[in-house]
Amino acid sequence: MPAPPSERRPLLRTRGVRIALACVPGLVVVLVLVLCVRGVESAVEDKAAHDAVVVRRGVVSYTADRPHIVPRSVWARGEGEANTSARTPPAPRYDDKVVAVFIHHTDSPNTYDCADAPRIIRYLAAGQTGNRDWDDIGYNFLVDRCGTIYEGRAGGVDRAVTGAHTQGFNHRTAGIAALGTFTAGVPVPRAMTDAIAALVAWKLGLAGIDPRATVRLTSSNSHSRYPAGTTARLPALAGHKDGYMTTCPGAALSARLPQIRQAAARLQGRS
Repeated sequence: MPAPPSERRPLLRTRGVRIALACVPGLVVVLVLVLCVRGVESAVEDKAAHDAVVVRRGVVSYTADRPHIVPRSVWARGEGEANTSARTPPAPRYDDKVVAVFIHHTDSPNTYDCADAPRIIRYLAAGQTGNRDWDDIGYNFLVDRCGTIYEGRAGGVDRAVTGAHTQGFNHRTAGIAALGTFTAGVPVPRAMTDAIAALVAWKLGLAGIDPRATVRLTSSNSHSRYPAGTTARLPALAGHKDGYMTTCPGAALSARLPQIRQAAARLQGRS
């Protein structure tokens, strides 16, 4: 005899609960599978994104680590040949980037104690801002014979500061001065050339420039080797004499430029 409706409802509820409970393991399995699939998809997407970043970096990132650079405050505020321009330089001017570096020598004695380099740089700055009436020291960087790199012209070593080092080609370039005189037959310290290579690799790497390449630069005045407005093809790592009528940076240091280019390229990770 069928159970009355009032008794069937609890029975139906019980059966419904049993059916629901029976389905729970299956639902859990389905849920786990969905989560697993999503996790795998997410992992794949994350890996793809990571790989894309690596590829992008691989395309543009022939860069080098920034070497240690002694700030200008070390030489500008020392004792001795202090000068107002070095301590309180004028507002710097900037270009969009640095695509070439010019190497100089300072035409000063070579037999100095490296601890005396700040005083020598103050002396150079005093001459350029005094006798030559420049607004600041012209070189963006200076390197002593022990391989110590000094910030030169004010404005920030990471920025494309417009220098005053190579007539006609101060824009989009940086000037690096080797402390000393490196004419024919004069030994060029290995520590100095290694430091120059590291500085060149880092500075040109900021713009993705191969130190072994040639670049196009436009002469800004006719005191250079090229009339004003002329676009010249020059080495990305050039000697002062490549852009101006001079023997700077001396025959000995000029002869080392090919090796410095190669060393800088290796530091950028180029083959």
